[in-house]
Amino acid sequence: MRSALFGNLNGQQVPGNFVLQNSKMLRVHLPHEVIARQGSMVAFQGQMDFDYEGSGGVGRLLKKMVTGEGAPLMRVRGQGLLFLADDAHDIHLFYLENEGLTVNGRNLLAFDPQLTWDIQRVQGAGIAAGGLFNMTINGTGWVAVTAHGTPVLLDTSQMPTFADGQSAVCWSAHLQVGVNRTMKAGALIGRGSGEAMQLAFRGQGFVLVQASEGPPVVQAH
Repeated sequence: MRSALFGNLNGQQVPGNFVLQNSKMLRVHLPHEVIARQGSMVAFQGQMDFDYEGSGGVGRLLKKMVTGEGAPLMRVRGQGLLFLADDAHDIHLFYLENEGLTVNGRNLLAFDPQLTWDIQRVQGAGIAAGGLFNMTINGTGWVAVTAHGTPVLLDTSQMPTFADGQSAVCWSAHLQVGVNRTMKAGALIGRGSGEAMQLAFRGQGFVLVQASEGPPVVQAH
């Protein structure tokens, strides 16, 4: 896997059409197709068509309906330059080389159409535990993710690693991921729903954590 975050991304060695126009805007050079988050287009030059991208199968459709996970996607075809952004969040690029990346659905911006994706549940998280379903993307090609604020890249091979489920942007797809509940801390850890619960990562790989837990969760009264 290649990324500027790893210091191994050389544009002359990696094929493709994803380029950072700046830290908050992605430029995609068509005629190649691209799959992007709906509503992320801020400008384009040339001729392009924007179509709703379905789930690609009954199984994934049911997962999206039940979990609420999975970014609303569009497929862009045409010729020219496409500019994508999401609320001025920072954008980070990953080039997969026959491997997988798991992404928090709300942090997914765009990816190459030859990549495959599915929705997976974090082991140990009940169906009612919101935010614990994520998208896993596999194959060879580009993935663009967004992060609110400057993120930190954690090496999970050094020691057991934990992150708030809303702060974890993406991680190595082969990691063992579970749920850690901190009983003694009560609701003091994280913001979320008030339960002290984090994602637990183990194995050789990484997790990218953003400097935000997202918007506050409104408590029901």
